[in-house]
Amino acid sequence: MICIRTQHFNLNRILLLAVGLWPYQKSKFVRFQGILFFGILSSFIIFQLTALIKKDCTSEFVIKVFSITMIFNIYAIKYNMFWINTHNLRNLLEQLQYICNELKDENEIAILIKYGNNTKRYTAIFTLLTICLTLSTVILLIWPLIFGTVLHINESQVITMLTEYVVDREKYFYLILLHVNIVICIGSTTITATGLMILGCIIHICGLFKIASYRMEQAMTTKMLQNINLENQTTICKKIFYAVEIHRKTMKFTNLLFSSFEGSFFLLIAFLVTSLSLNMFGIFHNASLGDMESVLLHLIIVLIMLLYMFVANYAGQEVINYSNHIYSTAYNVRWYEAPLNVQKMILFILQRSRKNFHIKIAGLFIISLECFATLIKASMSYFTFMYSTQ
Repeated sequence: MICIRTQHFNLNRILLLAVGLWPYQKSKFVRFQGILFFGILSSFIIFQLTALIKKDCTSEFVIKVFSITMIFNIYAIKYNMFWINTHNLRNLLEQLQYICNELKDENEIAILIKYGNNTKRYTAIFTLLTICLTLSTVILLIWPLIFGTVLHINESQVITMLTEYVVDREKYFYLILLHVNIVICIGSTTITATGLMILGCIIHICGLFKIASYRMEQAMTTKMLQNINLENQTTICKKIFYAVEIHRKTMKFTNLLFSSFEGSFFLLIAFLVTSLSLNMFGIFHNASLGDMESVLLHLIIVLIMLLYMFVANYAGQEVINYSNHIYSTAYNVRWYEAPLNVQKMILFILQRSRKNFHIKIAGLFIISLECFATLIKASMSYFTFMYSTQ
């Protein structure tokens, strides 16, 4: 028997434990850790928004503040999304484990192991990428400080491009820098851990769809159809039933997964599109001023958001493709040589699979590559409007 949590989601478990979001082993320390981390993320957002009250607000200043604040709002939303849905996440993992426990065929188990290994591989790759991007951002923040001792650069330039604290920057410089770096580390770990957990579930969903297609193929093999008797007919019906059953359970699991986080996903889409537009504006605006450090910072943010949006929508596209593969498998088998009652069962599968099964958020967004293009187009439209009114 395969233990999903320890064999396929072990690295995901470590990442979620690091930020206090693993749904198991909820001790008092973990609860305190969750409150502390969410408080740190929220404090950064509050400090930035407070600057809008304390200082004179020009359009450029407002855009600068919100281009950064939106990113940390996304961190807070992702953290809160998993924190309040701890019970739902635990139930989802248990349901996935229950579905996997029902697999008895060695080939089906091999398919599941293959997709479990894909989960571990992608988790490791994106974790390393996050570490590199986080280190790059931290180095970018302290870069002027490193050379400031030689070139006598004002130390407050280190955080000017990223933060708008209302306190005296010269006096509390090192505390502010520490706070910013802690927020970046917590936020990047949070968005990586939560995103990879959902991505891992989607990879397993694709694996279960693959098993459904495999069962359909095995039910209608040439050997079975060459000798149609009562025993073979019963065997074919059972195999088709098992294929339909795992297909139904997989769709149910998928709908439950995304319905648990539907409201948070809708907020994430809105914040991602807005933040992408603001940071693209920040790139062009700071480039015109010759502030290359700020340009590089906004560019890193834009690249991270584009990568995040692409991976999320590509995963949704894969769910559509794997679901459609069941339809093509049922259509291409030699159903015309099967008994009439078996043909009726296959017709039922064809009718059910004829409609694309997709991941839909708030009834508006179908997660797919087409959705990714639509979101990019919307972001570009908002950016063009802001840049034209500059």
